[in-house]
Amino acid sequence: MTDSTHNDNIQVSVNGTITQLAPQATLASLVQIHNPDSLPVAVAVNDEFVPRSQYTATQLTAGDTIDIVSPVGGG
Repeated sequence: MTDSTHNDNIQVSVNGTITQLAPQATLASLVQIHNPDSLPVAVAVNDEFVPRSQYTATQLTAGDTIDIVSPVGGG
């Protein structure tokens, strides 16, 4: 008998790149990976903005499309 739990990763798209995540991954864990310096970012899951206060509660599922963008300053 083989243990396939480590092969149960889900695929999501992050800024147009397919990424493998653990099945229980949250938006908070994904943002931490892609933004280790905790710079200000805006995040959308499936084209819907997610407030920072909801990152931990937002469970990611296979096929989700996540956009993580940094604000652009100008003047």
